[in-house]
Amino acid sequence: MSTKTAIITGGSRGLGRDMALNLAQHGIDIIFSYHSNITKANELIDEIKITGQDAKAFQFDANDFKSGQIFIENATAYLKEKHGNSNFDFLINNAGTGTFNFIADTKEAQFNEMMNVHLKSVYFLTQRALPYINDGGRIINISSGLARFSLPGMSSYAIMKGGVEVFTRYLAKELGSRKITANTVAPGAIATDFAGGSNKNEEKAKLIASITALGRVGEAEDIGGVIAFLCSDKASWVNGQRIEVSGGMLV
Repeated sequence: MSTKTAIITGGSRGLGRDMALNLAQHGIDIIFSYHSNITKANELIDEIKITGQDAKAFQFDANDFKSGQIFIENATAYLKEKHGNSNFDFLINNAGTGTFNFIADTKEAQFNEMMNVHLKSVYFLTQRALPYINDGGRIINISSGLARFSLPGMSSYAIMKGGVEVFTRYLAKELGSRKITANTVAPGAIATDFAGGSNKNEEKAKLIASITALGRVGEAEDIGGVIAFLCSDKASWVNGQRIEVSGGMLV
């Protein structure tokens, strides 16, 4: 049986890093993107190789349309050189950044950045990747609990995540003939360095815990296993779904 390959955007740290390690531990080779921190990318490559899986990283700026096209070209060229075949099995659209602005204060440039990073790049990077995803493969798009519940200051970010959820359902519909599934994973509040690491703040962490059924802030490790499940044979009948992984936040 040939080894399967996952491509993860924003894989060098935070949620993406844990996704990459989880998948590698399940025998999957990893290609991931990093934005600027090549040191963190190389550290993850070394960790993945310890598991016995192959790993490669390429730079990607989700705010730049051309960068996404180049990232897929680089990834598929690498696969062609290494295996003689440009195809891969799993695409996880995870790269992103946050912003905090009330609607009354949001500038057009801030809105456009959220649109470019969280919606436009996901749409067109996926489009570029479609010819290379093996039939029977999986697409997983990362959304947010904020597409279900509303917290002031997060409107432009949440709007784009809502768009990603709609996009995912259309992918499921249009790719069904190729037996490619598409699902959305929507994390709740996670204690990573995302958006300046605000969820690590002790006062905010207590607030999050108070509105979460399981009584704590999420950790990156809470998400990676769900991604690994969706890439497994056990999830082959899960399609077009939004799976929130938030510990019961604001239920």
